[in-house]
Amino acid sequence: MLEAVRLVKRFAGLTAVKDVSFVVRPGEVVGYLGPNGSGKTTTTRMIVGLLEPSSGHVRFEGRRVADDPLAFTRRLGYVPEEPVLYPFLSGREYLELVGRLRGLDERLLHARIEPLLELFSLASAANQSIHAYSKGMKQRVLLVAALLHDPDVLILDEPDAGLDVTTMQVLRHLVAQLAASGKAILYSSHVLEVVERLCPRVIVLHRGEIVADNTVEQLREIKAAGSLEDVFGQLVQRADPESTARDIAAAMALHA
Repeated sequence: MLEAVRLVKRFAGLTAVKDVSFVVRPGEVVGYLGPNGSGKTTTTRMIVGLLEPSSGHVRFEGRRVADDPLAFTRRLGYVPEEPVLYPFLSGREYLELVGRLRGLDERLLHARIEPLLELFSLASAANQSIHAYSKGMKQRVLLVAALLHDPDVLILDEPDAGLDVTTMQVLRHLVAQLAASGKAILYSSHVLEVVERLCPRVIVLHRGEIVADNTVEQLREIKAAGSLEDVFGQLVQRADPESTARDIAAAMALHA
């Protein structure tokens, strides 16, 4: 079980995350939603250890992650929001590097890399430098890297960014299967349709604070909404998007 316990993060006097607490249980896929600047990525970076909380802490299996961060990272798979990779390495070389850093046996490492490259449609470009990869290809490399060591916890921050429709469908089914095998998964995305299909429970963050933590069905009932997109709009939007769109179109048509 992964727990965020009263996480707070301040940057130069600005509080980006305010007293955020939630639990992700084994076998659960939890959607983590919020508009840009709401604190989603800051939260995930605190959870994986890339940012130190101003206060609060993260627990895994009842123990504070900060007490033994290496033990936690061995059990963690992480896809970051930005595809930061070593461009001078090939896709295969990057995955070999990640596997060795993870301490995987060489035979096991190669036994996993080859089928995963094939299944993620990367085999034909596996020996090309990553700088020549498209955004979608880089995203697929990050997904393989996160899965290579068979982690118990997956933190996926915009994992669908840049993916084609086919790969998104594969990812959706894969996440469901990994949850069914007992993995705890936190899934942050702006693609609400995917989150609605994939995540029975969602957490909605707005201005650094949790404004909802419930099942999709219960949120629909509470907000009398037909879809997760409608619920999200009621929780975080302060303006009518249709009206705003009309105003933008009108501004574009202005004459001096």
